[in-house]
Amino acid sequence: MSFTRTVLVTGGSGFIGSHLVCSLVNKNPDWKIINLDNLDYCCSPRSLESIEQRANYTFMRGDVCDFRLLKQIFSCENIDVIFHLAAKTHVESSFETPSVFQRVNIDGTKAVLGAAHQAPYRPQRFIYVSTDEVYGDSLDEVFDENSPLRPSNPYSATKAAAEYLVQSYWDSYKFPVIITRSNNIYGPRQYTEKVIPRFLTLLQMSKKCTIQGTLPVSRHFLFVDDAINAFLMLLEKGSVGEIYNVGTSCEIQIVQLAKELIRMVKNVPDSEVNDWLEFVPDRPRVDLRYPISCEKLQRLGWRAEVSWADGIRQTVKWYQANCNFWSQV
Repeated sequence: MSFTRTVLVTGGSGFIGSHLVCSLVNKNPDWKIINLDNLDYCCSPRSLESIEQRANYTFMRGDVCDFRLLKQIFSCENIDVIFHLAAKTHVESSFETPSVFQRVNIDGTKAVLGAAHQAPYRPQRFIYVSTDEVYGDSLDEVFDENSPLRPSNPYSATKAAAEYLVQSYWDSYKFPVIITRSNNIYGPRQYTEKVIPRFLTLLQMSKKCTIQGTLPVSRHFLFVDDAINAFLMLLEKGSVGEIYNVGTSCEIQIVQLAKELIRMVKNVPDSEVNDWLEFVPDRPRVDLRYPISCEKLQRLGWRAEVSWADGIRQTVKWYQANCNFWSQV
């Protein structure tokens, strides 16, 4: 079968990556979609069951730090587009094993960039998916794409360092890169270490929601479908060499998030909601909030379309229907 475009997604079996891969495969039957993933603990092959037999989908198990493997892929395939999502992302773990985060997030990005740049067939786009955490936190300032980077934990520091690598390939070689910085993305199939699936999993086991520390921590939550639509829009309309924030106005304190999920899952009266909360020691450093401006992306026509009410309802319903999804990994 002849394909009009070949897309490589690194980390395509992860939460965001699997949603992106499924969207690409379903919307573009004339594109070849290659998923390169090492199937780490936070990945499940079940996330891609619906498309694994499709003619335009190929899975390759491998490490993004394996430069020899990457060179082979780029030599054998005429890759038009790279979505680089493969990364270690759990902030709490980054304090415990920062060298692992450095290897995957920095060295892995360096390897993918190098192999793509040296490929005999020049890619049209290299889209690097980063995070709002590279800005550090703010109580009042709203970050735009020109705001200084002030990462405050090992995870965000490695993502910022990787961004500088990506940007250097544009500055030095005019290699066609685009960088995205997203708010917290949530939805079905997210691994249980992240806050929403962690709370839902605890509640399904009739355990309390564990709140780290006592500071008023809040996060902006973006439904995964809206994030995927942003990435796909940037593929077609984004300007190379540019950075785009991908965010939402939906900001919720973590304590209030827990209480909302308790009401939805346990159906308890307000007088009993606090009984399902447990406060535990905080991580070494915590950022209070990450407010970002998305005007640059919105000028291209993107808007977050899934409301918090609809998105969290879909998410809760999925975890209730798939309570053993992650226990089998």
